[in-house]
Amino acid sequence: MNFVDKPDRVAGPAPEAAAAADQKVINLALQGGGTHGAFTWGVLDRLLEEERLRFEGITATSAGAVNAVVLADGLAAGGREGAREALRRFWQRVSAVASQGIFKPSPADTVNPSFGLEHSPGYVFMEALTYYASPYQLNPLNYNPFKTLFEDAIDFERVRRQREVKLFLCATNVQTAKVKVFAGEEVRAEHLLASTCLPLMMHTVEVDGEYYWDGSFVGNPAIFPLIYNCQARDILMVHITPAERPGVPKTSPAIMNRMQEISFNTSLIREMRAIAYLTKLIDDGRMDGSQRLLIHLIEAEDLIRELSWSSRLNGDWHFLTHLHQLGRERADQWLAANFGRLGIESTVDLQAKYF
Repeated sequence: MNFVDKPDRVAGPAPEAAAAADQKVINLALQGGGTHGAFTWGVLDRLLEEERLRFEGITATSAGAVNAVVLADGLAAGGREGAREALRRFWQRVSAVASQGIFKPSPADTVNPSFGLEHSPGYVFMEALTYYASPYQLNPLNYNPFKTLFEDAIDFERVRRQREVKLFLCATNVQTAKVKVFAGEEVRAEHLLASTCLPLMMHTVEVDGEYYWDGSFVGNPAIFPLIYNCQARDILMVHITPAERPGVPKTSPAIMNRMQEISFNTSLIREMRAIAYLTKLIDDGRMDGSQRLLIHLIEAEDLIRELSWSSRLNGDWHFLTHLHQLGRERADQWLAANFGRLGIESTVDLQAKYF
């Protein structure tokens, strides 16, 4: 397991002290995926309703990082209901920005069951253009609407002060190919921009003299920050980037899509394999005193596979609330089936899933 850029241990309440006697404490691992992150919004919305559940730490990348920071801000401002409302307001803002942007869906796209943007003039134009020109040529002034959105929607000073949940945001160092983890007490808008930076659409994001792209390339998300910095053994992962996709892609867009999906899953698969190996050593009695991690999974892979590749840039409110509802339903099903197993055993077979 490549534990690089290890952050200092993050301050915060121990889960045993922070939780009531009937609460279970878990960590969250949230993947990126553009506007598909609205599925994760739905998952979080349902989990926040569950009073028997409490979060200790969240490791997250890209859209997952955005959800994590908004959740932390909302928790600090108004508890669980404050977090639910903050998430809804944020995604409403995403939709409002998208409705004024170049990737606005056409009338034909709005009735497409795959929610793609294949008939959006702006999307078609920009998709073709990115093959020939970089964002430095297309956007020399480096205008990024997400910077304004993040600064308007999130109180970063409050996020840095809050102790409700430990945050770990993942980004990719462009020059070293290493994962960089930004801990919650240092998080500013540029850290969130770094975690969400799409190389073909945005300038690299500079943070303290280093340059970053989307964290999904090297940690989608990285799990090790939870191992280093949290006491809770249960890690619940929200997986939205398909690792499996039957068939062989044969068109250029399909090939590029699959290349990115594979890239976005590789580091996570390697970490899960390492965790599975260490778990076996513990079960075999070869690592005395070590604590067994308990891994859980809420998946959207089957749902995302049915969507168009371009749908991850679709910010239409109908689409976002559709994903939100699916996320709520999956979280509700997971809670009903697995809540009683938290703190006792993993609810995902790591060998079957990642080998």
